[in-house]
Amino acid sequence: MKTKSIDKTVTIEKPRVNVVTLGCSKNIYDSEVLMGQLKGNLFDVVHEADRVGKNDIVVINTCGFIDNAKQESIDTILQYSELKEQGKVGKVIVTGCLSERYKPELESEIPNIDAYFGTNDLQGVLQSIGANYKYELLGERLLTTPSHFAYFKIAEGCNRPCSFCAIPLMRGKHVSTPMDQLVKNAESLAKQGTKELILIAQDLTYYGLDLYGKRNLDELLRRLSDVNGIEWIRLQYAYPSGFPMEILDAMNERDNICKYLDMPLQHITDNMLKSMRRGITKQKTIDIVNQIREKVPGIAMRTTLITGYPGETEQDFEEMAQWVENTRFDRLGCFTYSHEEKTAAHNLVDDVPEELKQERADAIMEIQQGISYEKNQEKIGNSYKVLIDKIDGGYLTGRTEYDSPEVDNEVLIDASSQYAAVGSFVNVKIDSAEDFDLYGQIVK
Repeated sequence: MKTKSIDKTVTIEKPRVNVVTLGCSKNIYDSEVLMGQLKGNLFDVVHEADRVGKNDIVVINTCGFIDNAKQESIDTILQYSELKEQGKVGKVIVTGCLSERYKPELESEIPNIDAYFGTNDLQGVLQSIGANYKYELLGERLLTTPSHFAYFKIAEGCNRPCSFCAIPLMRGKHVSTPMDQLVKNAESLAKQGTKELILIAQDLTYYGLDLYGKRNLDELLRRLSDVNGIEWIRLQYAYPSGFPMEILDAMNERDNICKYLDMPLQHITDNMLKSMRRGITKQKTIDIVNQIREKVPGIAMRTTLITGYPGETEQDFEEMAQWVENTRFDRLGCFTYSHEEKTAAHNLVDDVPEELKQERADAIMEIQQGISYEKNQEKIGNSYKVLIDKIDGGYLTGRTEYDSPEVDNEVLIDASSQYAAVGSFVNVKIDSAEDFDLYGQIVK
């Protein structure tokens, strides 16, 4: 008697992967590349899901830049380590800057994590999940930002010798991404509806030196500017020493290169700049800011400063505060000094008390708040091209070309009386202004 064979093939469902991103926009970019690879391997992948399942794989992309960021990363690892102990998640994998820098210590202190990887081991992370690196997906990403803007990393690592900075320890030496590859990546993003590219790197202005033997950011900008569908290109993290002024020519020539420049200057007194190994003096810093403003009238300049660096005297601080008052940056952030192991500054005595560091940072931000309010008042009655980022709390919320997402001013439009789609450009006439917000109406 013949029996029928029964097909007992069972399809094993792949676990969901939840990627958690900590730190800067460069980490966001890295997470998006990882997620693109996972999607290409047919994994269900989510970013920072509210709920995790007991079979989920959690990948934590950590930051190890300063004390606060390190603590946040450690707390997040411990949180998911506990969930794993309780059987509420499947695997936990840690990658990024913190595990690049402190892998042996983390393995010793939090041993139930399934694997630790550094900043440049995407293939290792994928293999630990059960995925393969797909070369045909080079440049493909799964955006975690709204689709109309994307962080666009043009280089990895840094060759600068800044005494306080641990980035070269975590990210290695500067490596530029080839220009043709970047143009292809931009074209791919534009086809997906991306309208704004926010160029990021540890140092944008070094771009091309390793590949082409010269600083080549101006040529890259022009080629990206030619990509159909890209309406805004924004520059973040430009270094002042050796700044290639040709960038500004490209900015003046092309309407879709935003008149915006993020140039972290860190301090202004000669003795602080020398100890910080910034390769620039107070007068040269003042000169370059003036030259940039002269060459591109109306440019919005953003900077970041550090208070409480070893040896910072009250006179150093007062000199910096006066310079901030005089220079009137459009955007400014201020951080307290963090004493980082294996940096040159770690050999110095961390001699400014934490409370005083914070007092000085708060004082700088108070000056900047007043400057921002005055500059915003000057915008009342003017109209600006605004990119709508979201609808939130009864307002259409957007930005001008002079503002980066998350860190800069926002334009708020009453959503009860006017409408525009997220990701669209509208002209807005400014009716009123606060310290960091502009309010306006859409006009034709």
